[in-house]
Amino acid sequence: MTAIVLDGIVLGLQFGVLGAGMTLIYGLGGIINISYGQAAVLAAMTVAVALGAGWPAMPAAGAGLLAAAAGGVILDRTLMQPVYKQAGEHRILLGLLLTLGVAFVLDGLLQWRYPLGALRLAIGGDAVPILGVRMRMGSLWASGISLAVGAALFVFLRATTLGRATRSVIQDEIGARLVGINPAAIRTFIFALSGAMAGLVAVTRSMTSPVTVTAGFDFTILALIVAVVGGLGSVAGAFLAGVLLGIVSTASASYIGQYITTIVLLAAAALTILVRPRGLIGR
Repeated sequence: MTAIVLDGIVLGLQFGVLGAGMTLIYGLGGIINISYGQAAVLAAMTVAVALGAGWPAMPAAGAGLLAAAAGGVILDRTLMQPVYKQAGEHRILLGLLLTLGVAFVLDGLLQWRYPLGALRLAIGGDAVPILGVRMRMGSLWASGISLAVGAALFVFLRATTLGRATRSVIQDEIGARLVGINPAAIRTFIFALSGAMAGLVAVTRSMTSPVTVTAGFDFTILALIVAVVGGLGSVAGAFLAGVLLGIVSTASASYIGQYITTIVLLAAAALTILVRPRGLIGR
């Protein structure tokens, strides 16, 4: 049981980063980015191509994150502009339709260009015993990076001028504009940050299992489940939900079977909505 919990925490921390990137975009502009998972796959394929070209692992990973961040900026400055002119249900629906189209286009292009593409980062080193369970170095690196990102995101939102400006726009866009904050610039930055976070999840995930070119919609579904369970707009909720769902996912895979894990996670999301419609830490 200890092994299941520890493996679940490793997976859950990655879920947390994934869900936090999704919930930031929703909190900022009321947009659910269905192409979010494709940003992760774009980063993974960029890293795989760079490694194949002989790049060291760190620069290759950096190139992957930059590719995903650049994709977010392009999406924000082009297709999202008409979405921002809408409000309420119209904004949500138009955002869903446009990002769904982007997801299908990116998914098709990536599978056409890299039909057998996959990223697997082999992390050397002996397994480390933790609470009597031998944990692979890849799992420890993935967990450490995810924790560092979570801590950095918390400090950024709480202690930096740009982070406080982001929170202001999330809470009241009109009020933020009145005090001199540019919501458009904040949205562009958050789309870039969200893309980079999706890319980082792909990199850390590849330290424990391969990330294939077909994984885009799987990443999106997981991000949506985590964001909904944690509370849309709540970064802390995303990390809490991520860890809990990671443990549920690992336990489900161990006791029931990997094939039914997504169904179990969807059931957990549905139960959360029934009990707490705003999520675990939703406002």
